[in-house]
Amino acid sequence: MTGGAKPAPAALLITITGADGPGITAEMTALLADAGVELLDIEQAVVQGHLSLHMLVSPDGGSERSLLKDLLWKARELRVELDFRVVDGEATDHSEANGTDERVHFAVTLVKTGLSAADVSAAARTVASAGFNIDKIEKLSRGALSSVELVVSGDAAACKDLQRGLLKLERSIGADVALQREGLLRRAKRLVVIDMDSTLIQQEVIDELARLVGVYDEVAAITERAMNGELDFGESLRLRCAQLAGAPDTVFADVLERIELTPGVERFVAVLKKLGYRIALISGGFIQVAEQLRQRLGLDYAFANELEVRDGKLTGEVVGPVVDRRRKADLLESLAQTERISTEQVVAIGDGANDLDMLDRAGMGIAFNAKRVVQEQAEYALNQHNLDAVLYLLGIREADVAGLEAARRG
Repeated sequence: MTGGAKPAPAALLITITGADGPGITAEMTALLADAGVELLDIEQAVVQGHLSLHMLVSPDGGSERSLLKDLLWKARELRVELDFRVVDGEATDHSEANGTDERVHFAVTLVKTGLSAADVSAAARTVASAGFNIDKIEKLSRGALSSVELVVSGDAAACKDLQRGLLKLERSIGADVALQREGLLRRAKRLVVIDMDSTLIQQEVIDELARLVGVYDEVAAITERAMNGELDFGESLRLRCAQLAGAPDTVFADVLERIELTPGVERFVAVLKKLGYRIALISGGFIQVAEQLRQRLGLDYAFANELEVRDGKLTGEVVGPVVDRRRKADLLESLAQTERISTEQVVAIGDGANDLDMLDRAGMGIAFNAKRVVQEQAEYALNQHNLDAVLYLLGIREADVAGLEAARRG
């Protein structure tokens, strides 16, 4: 007699399809319970009212024939179709026999206006080419902005191939494609930190101030020098602020009237707040504007540079430490400590080089309609018109959002 591990017993995969209705799953699982079989796995999906229910069971001795007979009769009664097949027990073990599982699971999120069947097909081919299997596909959004999530699994050694393939896919179909490790940390985000200028709002506040004061050309010239690498952020900020000296402090109220929120901001904030997220505005702009936006949107924190005001006029000086690239990242870490969470539970969103350290420090760093250098260095990039597209990267479905909004209206 040859030694070795006992082969795993065969299992029975039962598939039920048809028009969905209340009680189908309850009736079928009740029969399993009555037969005393072990339920090894179960998964159900309903698409446009069509049910697909899969149950993997381990029959108890000779009960298999009797169980199938009962299930078939019940399926006829419920007007659904039932199919079954015997599955090799080894296929359900996932390498657990030797205590290891080298398969890894990822969520691949596609976001694009008018996502097509061809786009999904290209994504499926990319996943397959890297040796990964698609375990689940789910549409997250409705309407013009489309988002589809594929949960895939494969050999850990092939992760680099998957990453390279998805990068090519992103370029070829013109979609934003995000690859995230599927697991507890992906669902455990609790804090969002977001830049203000050209992210939360559509303008650059200092440009708007300069226009109102009549020094836009002078400020733009300094900005150009900074972009060319001639000045660092702190020096360029001080030089630009100096141009504002003598302006009345009422200029902040005038700027606030001009500001336009990025589309989707209010929905984005409302959904995350309802889900218990904390939201912080961290900006290289000015606290006199950032604080008003914090109050207006119901954000939890706002950090930005303070323009000094004396006798009702701007002095052209910045009070306190400059909120530059390094300070943004430090503020992120400090907030995580305040909220008693890890930086892995933080989402950071920004568009400029000044945001790169902050994006890198967060568990999820998203370049939102960002400069090219930021998109190249950030782990994730979104080039959508609406900020609420970020919700899809968090795995939040449009149907979930609609439910929250309906509950709030009710």
